[in-house]
Amino acid sequence: MEQDDVDMAASENTNEAELDDMKKRLKEMEDEAAALREMQAKVESQMGSAQDPASAAATQANREEADSRSVFVGNVDYSCTPEEVQQHFQTCGTVNRVTIRTDKFGQPKGYAYVEFLEVEAVQEALQLNESELHGRQLKVTAKRTNVPGMKPYRARRPSSNMRSRSPFIAPYMYSPYGYGKVPRFRMPMRYSPYY
Repeated sequence: MEQDDVDMAASENTNEAELDDMKKRLKEMEDEAAALREMQAKVESQMGSAQDPASAAATQANREEADSRSVFVGNVDYSCTPEEVQQHFQTCGTVNRVTIRTDKFGQPKGYAYVEFLEVEAVQEALQLNESELHGRQLKVTAKRTNVPGMKPYRARRPSSNMRSRSPFIAPYMYSPYGYGKVPRFRMPMRYSPYY
């Protein structure tokens, strides 16, 4: 009998320890869930402010202002570095940033954008049109501002390797002679069941 009492007391102690452990884990999970809710609310508030029309108009104005201080440089040599392009345009004014566009493999596309600190430097940079850099004649124009959703329409041209997109037109009747066979016009002879 005493053995049963000792076993029950030991099992009650282990049950209480497990229960305390489970309560601690539950408390930790609740704290973690509260922290996640706070982080999510913070992110949603930031996203909501980014989609605010007033801030979107402000960012569009910032882009237009930066584009008014920038020039497009075409026919840039593929081995040119941004530092070399910056040196070439240093005489026009203080260069803020040089961007050489690359494709998805990291190879240069052959053109760059140069942003200046002053708007007046753009007019001086336009004077460098048709100047040479790395033996190539540069094409310098003022940078235009992209307007979202205003992509010019280009009609699709059918390529030579694609089939025409004309709809399937069924023949008005099936040929009695089989596909691709035409009757021959010759003198009627004896009847032949095998034509």
